[in-house]
Amino acid sequence: MLKKLNKIANDTNNYLINYLKKQSKSELIKPMKYGLLPGGKKIRSKILIDTGKIFNVKYKNLIQVGAAVECIHAYSLIHDDLPCMDDDDLRRGKPSTHKKYGEATAVLAGNSLLTLAFEILSDKNLNLKDKIKVKLINLISECSGHSGIAGGQYLDLSYEKKKISLNKIIQMQIKKTSGLFIYCCVVPAIISGKNEKIKNLKRIGSDVGLLFQIVDDLIDYKGNYKIAGKKTNKDKKRGKATLINILGYDNTLKYANNLKKNITISLNKLGKNAEDFKKTIDFIFNRKKWKKNINI
Repeated sequence: MLKKLNKIANDTNNYLINYLKKQSKSELIKPMKYGLLPGGKKIRSKILIDTGKIFNVKYKNLIQVGAAVECIHAYSLIHDDLPCMDDDDLRRGKPSTHKKYGEATAVLAGNSLLTLAFEILSDKNLNLKDKIKVKLINLISECSGHSGIAGGQYLDLSYEKKKISLNKIIQMQIKKTSGLFIYCCVVPAIISGKNEKIKNLKRIGSDVGLLFQIVDDLIDYKGNYKIAGKKTNKDKKRGKATLINILGYDNTLKYANNLKKNITISLNKLGKNAEDFKKTIDFIFNRKKWKKNINI
């Protein structure tokens, strides 16, 4: 599992490094690289490759699409760390982009990564039909904007220090975190023309993103800097709306375990080629134990 994860991360990073070398010279390239390349599990790209295996989609195309996904993810993290958002000084064990380069530069670097994703997906070297590229760009736009990451972040901030229902918290976390996981699950089906599979894959992606966020919250609650790569116990201090607030730690862990089981059941129905995907789900659920062994 770790070997495959590292290979996908390295292949994705190498693609991004080479792509950025071809860009016009800009003072923003350095902070963009800082927020994009070092560290990180590239777990979204791994799920993209896992789903691609189910639908027999070319690895090279998926690495390129995954690079666009990682640009969106990095942009969201850079903005998420800003003082006006979650105000995190550390990310992946190092100073956040705004601490390294200043707030204004961090905002502009994040914006540049967002638009770079669209550039990558429309690149002539992505060996897909134009109508498929348009679908992929349209979908990643939905996942990133007011109906996805940005909208979820808005709700996350507006829910702070308020009594929020369990259902509203779940919907907020799906918006904020599940969007890119949904994208990575459905892209291979779109590329291979298996449109009848998209509805089920969207549900799987939604559940995977929710599982990822819940585990992240559990790590914040009981983990430490070495596990999380940033300060922990911040959710409680900021009054964040999490499942732990309503269910408690133990019941939230049980909720996550049941969610993992349901995802596995859904993946079993996709056949033998879903084995790698199931291993990735195990990794997400147990990443508190695994993270110290990741070398990317």
